[in-house]
Amino acid sequence: MEKIIVAIDGFSSCGKSTMAKDLAREIKYAYIDTGAMYRAVTLYALRNGFINGDKPDAFNPEKVINDINVSFHVNPSTGFTETYLNGANVEREIRSMEVANHVSSIAALPFVRASLVGKQRLMGAGGGVVMDGRDIGTVVFPDAGLKVFVTATPEVRAQRRLDELKAKGVSASFEEILENIKSRDYQDMTRSVAPLRKADDALVLDNTDMSVPEQNAWLLEQYDRVMGCATKKTSSFSMV
Repeated sequence: MEKIIVAIDGFSSCGKSTMAKDLAREIKYAYIDTGAMYRAVTLYALRNGFINGDKPDAFNPEKVINDINVSFHVNPSTGFTETYLNGANVEREIRSMEVANHVSSIAALPFVRASLVGKQRLMGAGGGVVMDGRDIGTVVFPDAGLKVFVTATPEVRAQRRLDELKAKGVSASFEEILENIKSRDYQDMTRSVAPLRKADDALVLDNTDMSVPEQNAWLLEQYDRVMGCATKKTSSFSMV
């Protein structure tokens, strides 16, 4: 059976990565967290003084972007994919509030988006991937076989993010996270390059009042529906 691209877009901290990871594992597809790619670039910028540092004009495609290599590797002990920046595991560092506070502004830079979108298209070539982010169904893969747009209230998203950080031993406040989420929503939706929006043919999932098993069941049902339709179309075509 031909493998498709599953594009999951939506607001920050609404559970996209969790459901994308779980679906990928269930259907044996590769999982690509594009948000982690932008976070890794942001971490690079922070480490090298390009944000609130002494090199404000140095962050440009000619001097920097070719020095950044973001890759994903499965952690054999957990079975989950983790993010590497220039060969080093940065999964924990990119989830910090410092990175979260700057990632939307870095992601809005045209040369950053152009570079990472190109890499994402290469990763998804041939299908068989579940990819989540902000512009997967609208820009990266507008012809994806299944598109989902995920949303939830800012307050619920902030609490989920707080719980996630606490579980990792990271200190943060609910108010700080809520403000960060609202700020990122605004930046993501109003940026000039590839703003966050629902693709016309995307399914909307509001998971405000849903548990993880419930949202996973819903997503798997949508995948099975699409693949069932694809199977029927293939069979009908073969009989002509």
